Amino acid sequence: MAAQVECSHHPLRLEVLDDLPPLEALVVFIAENERPLVGAAGFLDWRMSGRLSRLLKSAFFTGASDDQLLVTTEGALPIPRVFAVGMGRTGILQRERVDALLERAAEILNRAGIKEVALELPPGAALEPEVRQSALKQGFLKTFQGRRVAVLEPAGADAI
Repeated sequence: MAAQVECSHHPLRLEVLDDLPPLEALVVFIAENERPLVGAAGFLDWRMSGRLSRLLKSAFFTGASDDQLLVTTEGALPIPRVFAVGMGRTGILQRERVDALLERAAEILNRAGIKEVALELPPGAALEPEVRQSALKQGFLKTFQGRRVAVLEPAGADAI
């Protein structure tokens, strides 16, 4: 795990995206077979007037397992950049797949030099709070070289 990563936890609601501390980027995970978008990606798409949906419809980005996308929010959020990570075709995610997706997201952020990020664990990861905490540590924090992570918790989830 990165030595000096500060983690905060926030409920995943539309208005929370406006109230996060200043951050450089937001990471969303998008499945190839899940439309409409859910979770943070759904809220982001709403706030960006359907921009992610249009990119998906054009097949510029599909959510395939090797897809990744960087877009600016163009002022729609106080967070200036969004990294979308493709999840491939998915249903309920197993722990190993969650770890791999989180590690991949951390590697993408490291290459981009991002140090402060908001992150929702991949949707479809129906994991107990202690397992989500472990996935965050093992899948993301051990690889991420940044200093701050705002973890977005799904509605009704116990804080990790």
